[in-house]
Amino acid sequence: MSRYTGPVCRLCRRETAGSKTGEKIKLFLKGDRCLSKKCAVERRGTAPGQKTAGKSRTKVSEYGRQLREKQKMRRYYGVHETQFENYFREAARVPGQTGRTFLALLERRLDNVIYRLNLAGSRAQARQLVTHRHFRVNGRIVNVPSFMCKPGDVITIGERSLKSPVFAANLEVAAGRRPPDWLEWNDQEKTGKVLQLPSREQIDAPVDEQLIVEFYSR
Repeated sequence: MSRYTGPVCRLCRRETAGSKTGEKIKLFLKGDRCLSKKCAVERRGTAPGQKTAGKSRTKVSEYGRQLREKQKMRRYYGVHETQFENYFREAARVPGQTGRTFLALLERRLDNVIYRLNLAGSRAQARQLVTHRHFRVNGRIVNVPSFMCKPGDVITIGERSLKSPVFAANLEVAAGRRPPDWLEWNDQEKTGKVLQLPSREQIDAPVDEQLIVEFYSR
């Protein structure tokens, strides 16, 4: 399955329109734009293609809720369907709560770690920077966005990359924002470190992972 290349704001609008609580759901697919007044979710709360607000909707089945949650989580992390299923199968083999293990696996992807360290405006930009060989893990160049980081790994930026205008802006953001507690950013040395495996309380993904476990357990 190819990666979605259409207007990403439509994806957030789709999830917001499908929310039973009316909560504005943002997948942060456009970085800081999602925090501004330009955010499509703030301007238009209706689903893509829906012309009028308050339009009656049919009742969503339990399967529909599970599918919607699975799609939301997959789009949030920006992974292919096959990748997503493989991560779930790997999580299911680990003793403990499958949903939390599943989330932790997705969080440990290198592109997500780069995003969480505020070295990229979005996960899409983080994937691009990784594939362009801008980062090193423990001193070795890694250009695979799905590389699985583990506690103790140190992420550094290439010397030539540090001079890039893109990194100048991102490093300024990284200096002013604190990463999650399972990560550490050293602004003096311009390095990031994975301190521990992320717990559910340290992951702010707007998903109900139990629904996804139920979806794949049918």
